[in-house]
Order: sequence, then structure tokens, then C-alpha cells
Amino acid sequence: MASLQEVPLPGTALAEELDQRLLIVLRDGRKVLGTLRSFDQFANLVVEGAVERIIVGEQFGDIPMGLQIIRGENVVLLGRVDEAKDAPEGLTRVSAAEIKEAQKGEKELNKLKSTIRARMDFLDLD
Repeated sequence: MASLQEVPLPGTALAEELDQRLLIVLRDGRKVLGTLRSFDQFANLVVEGAVERIIVGEQFGDIPMGLQIIRGENVVLLGRVDEAKDAPEGLTRVSAAEIKEAQKGEKELNKLKSTIRARMDFLDLD
């Protein structure tokens, strides 16, 4: 069993991430990249130079968001970004406009698929 000296105080884990470039995954699935500038006891985060990274198929794009405050209850995961590997392997960077258009197309396709599934629900395909 760990002694009390080995157990970190609440909030000190985030203190190690201050002024580091982080990838933050939110509860709704969005991914935010930026530099952690501050946090509080509720893990609310202040992120500077934030961008939302959108991935569609084999393309990705970053949408600039500037300075953001992210509520701690919305954070699922965060971790440091290796600056040497800023671009994900196997993905192609595209402009913000292109990735937004691709995301819109993907949403429309998913909506169409769910409509088709709902209409064919009477068939027992299982």
C-alpha cells in the first residue's frame, strides 16, 4: 500500500501539464488541441491557442478557437502532444473549409443511414 507521501495531492497532476500543449477529448467526442494555461479545483481548464481537430475519413483539419474555458465535467481525457508528430500518421491535412464540408457530408450520410435503418426496422435481420 502506498504511503501518504507517495500519493499526490488533488490537482497536482494537472499542475504538471501547465504550459504544455495538450490534446483534450471532450464528452461529446470533440478533440481540442491547445496550451493549458490554468485550471481550478473542478478541473475547469483555460486553454490558449485552442483549435478543434476534426477527423473525417483519412482527412483532418484544425478549426481555430482562440482562448477557451473548458468545464471539467466535459473532459474525458487529456494528454501531452508530441510536437514532433503534430500531424497524425496516415491522415492528410486539409483546410478548415474543406474539413467542415467533409464533416457536413458525413453527418448527412449518417442521418440517411439511420433513416434507412428505422424504415427497415420491421425486418428481423438478426
